[in-house]
Amino acid sequence: MPKPGREQMLLMYRRMLMIRRFDEKAVELYRAGELPGFLHPYIGEEATAVGVCANLRESDYITSTHRGHGHLIAKGGDVDKMMAELYAKATGYCKGKGGSMHIADVSIGILGANGIVGAGIPIATGAALSAQMRKTDQIAVSFFGDGASNQGVFHEALNLASIWELPVVYVCENNQYGMGTPQKKHQHIQDISIRANAYGIPGVSVDGNDVVKVYEISNEAIARARGGDGPTLIECKTYRFHGHHVGDPGTSYRTRDEVEEWKQRDPILRLRTAIVEEKVLSESELEAIDSEVSEELQQAIQFAKDSPSPQPENALDDLFACW
Repeated sequence: MPKPGREQMLLMYRRMLMIRRFDEKAVELYRAGELPGFLHPYIGEEATAVGVCANLRESDYITSTHRGHGHLIAKGGDVDKMMAELYAKATGYCKGKGGSMHIADVSIGILGANGIVGAGIPIATGAALSAQMRKTDQIAVSFFGDGASNQGVFHEALNLASIWELPVVYVCENNQYGMGTPQKKHQHIQDISIRANAYGIPGVSVDGNDVVKVYEISNEAIARARGGDGPTLIECKTYRFHGHHVGDPGTSYRTRDEVEEWKQRDPILRLRTAIVEEKVLSESELEAIDSEVSEELQQAIQFAKDSPSPQPENALDDLFACW
């Protein structure tokens, strides 16, 4: 399996750090009453989105989830527009009408975050079919959680993708809980990846907190899809450090010891340690990146605060109906 080079390691570190800092700041702003709507932090899961997206081209597609900030930043999303959308401002990705769970940027292949569990799976499958029919070498990646792997649409999509050998990779982010329900209570299997066996496609489980491992496994799956050999199911075993959403303390369904144990596997600290040990960068150079990320994020917040709110007369713009 190809290992990431120096530039890839730096890109992955920067994007993982931006995801972490973006969501930490979003949580802070939400608790201060500055952001409307719901907020589902991606904190703790950064290695999965970044490890996969580091292998993608700008023209490739992804579909995201209600916990989608990480996927969007990993695919190259604009943090100014993302923050403005969280502030419900007219300069946001959805002009302030979508909020945290509905950000999209088709120009760089982000087909949308989605508040409906599992809903991105058939969208990615359709995007892959489109690429196949148009004879491009684009591929699609669908990110979804362990709970979504119980949805009927998961099985329907994998079956179709297998039969038609579509250029799609299904990435299950198994963060151990579907809202407050542990995986062992809603599935009688340990590895979700074994469900690939039913559809005759490769399935693999990987440490979702090890960005290099995720990069290597997804590189192989993406090459397989792009080469016309069909889909792969990847299960990334990871963990969210926060509750299901801001306002959920998470204490009713998991212990403090469990959370602390997973924090010892922090994906950013693991990558930072590897970068220093392999002499890719020094601690001082990493600190400089940290400062750049913090400054970029502060500029995004200021951009959002200075942006205008949507006007009432534009309430029906960008809507469509079909019948």
